[in-house]
Amino acid sequence: MTAGADTGFSTRQVHAGSVSAPATPRATPIYLTAGFTFSDLDESAEHFGTGAGFGYSRTGNPTVQAVEERLASLEGGDQAILVSSGQAAVTVALLALAGAGDHVVVSEHIYEGTRGLLLDNLARLGIETTFVDVSDLDAVRAAVTPRTKALFAETLSNARNDVLDVAAVAEIGAERGIPLVVDSTFTTPYLLRPIEHGAAVVVHSASKFLAGQGAVLGGVIVDDGRFDAAASGHLFPHLVQTDRLGGASYAEKHGPRARGQYLRESVAPRFGPSPSPLNAFLIGQGIETLSLRVERQSANALVVARWLEDRPEVERVDYVGLASHPHHALGEKYLRGGHGSVFTVTLRGGLEAARHLVQSVRLITHMTHLGDVRSLILHPQSTSHSARTVSERERAGVFPGTVRLSIGIEDVGDILADLEQALVGVPSAERETVVL
Repeated sequence: MTAGADTGFSTRQVHAGSVSAPATPRATPIYLTAGFTFSDLDESAEHFGTGAGFGYSRTGNPTVQAVEERLASLEGGDQAILVSSGQAAVTVALLALAGAGDHVVVSEHIYEGTRGLLLDNLARLGIETTFVDVSDLDAVRAAVTPRTKALFAETLSNARNDVLDVAAVAEIGAERGIPLVVDSTFTTPYLLRPIEHGAAVVVHSASKFLAGQGAVLGGVIVDDGRFDAAASGHLFPHLVQTDRLGGASYAEKHGPRARGQYLRESVAPRFGPSPSPLNAFLIGQGIETLSLRVERQSANALVVARWLEDRPEVERVDYVGLASHPHHALGEKYLRGGHGSVFTVTLRGGLEAARHLVQSVRLITHMTHLGDVRSLILHPQSTSHSARTVSERERAGVFPGTVRLSIGIEDVGDILADLEQALVGVPSAERETVVL
């Protein structure tokens, strides 16, 4: 509508200037709108019938779509679905595969929020979880049952820095038509692209390395576009059976893209974790420098890890970039361009040594986050792993004296200087054992 001078003040304050001059911006435009106009009834009917075009930002937005296309390309996937957080990405991915009475096999070394989701929330929906050490392939294979609908693991474990043998675990799933879902937040598509090694679905907390600046939340699910109805249809009837109105199934309509389209059309928009177009824009801006940041962060992390490994205050450093790490060879096989920038260091002085370090750093920021351009530090026993028993924490590589570092892009000499001054006066008693 054109709001001319002959219309009222209230009309003009809503409509005047809404039709802008045509322009072609170089940066991705921010379509910060709840909905989109239709030119006529046929266009709106076409949108609701086939999904063509844009109608409402919960189901699709040009800014969001631009970032999705970029992420799908970087991961080597068929399509990406951007959501409001990394936790939402994991939830949507698993709910697209499993329902009441189903079962998933999950690495025992995963983010605590995901562990809680499985144990407290999805369990209430009738989805059972078996946790295993995914480095033990026989244990993974033995955990699979006829009800298993997904395998789930992270590329680098938190906090031990173990490397997922993606191809080997994916092959176990492929034997029975079960997809491997991989959380690749720690590695990003710059270091590792799990789909190239057989993973079916990849998720990220886009709040971390992808955005990079620590300003926004977001998550992404990338599907490989290789759904095989013949091999997996018996496990996923919701993808191969006619819909509730008797219409064509997702497999009939979309072929190998069925799983991804089900994620996009049914699960994500109906559960509703829609990303803000502004957040999508900022994530997209971050992705433009992803390789530069991750390369620098990884290089810095290796220098810091080597320096810490030689310090007398340090008992162990769990960083896969070090030759001393038990998964170093596997890391060399899968990781390209660096070994990531998140790792743990355990101090000989136990809890009080960790407390001293965390509270003495000046440049490094004490906060619950990772993948930031800034270096960060956290004490896992009292924060991220506080809900686990002592034995569970120790299996994960978390002890009273363990701190997690996420190394940023600062000059590495400044990071080392900060750690050096923070280690002055650190308690040197032997690691204590805390019994819960």
